[in-house]
Amino acid sequence: MFHYVYILKSEVAPERHYIGMTSDLATRLAAHNSGKVSHTSKFKPWTIETAVAFRDEHKAAAFERYLKSGSGREFARRHF
Repeated sequence: MFHYVYILKSEVAPERHYIGMTSDLATRLAAHNSGKVSHTSKFKPWTIETAVAFRDEHKAAAFERYLKSGSGREFARRHF
């Protein structure tokens, strides 16, 4: 089983991004685009810009935390 850390990009506001983690990427994207996630409902629809798969859930969670930090956001902006 894989755990995914993903970066979404808003189609209506391309400067908006969202970082999250899930074990079911397709279902989670559908939840974002249906408005079930309060943090992303305002800027839907979303597309997956980047997804990284991890076998270890703890490593995935640590990477998600990093991407949500200041230096992690800058890393993502430059590399993804």
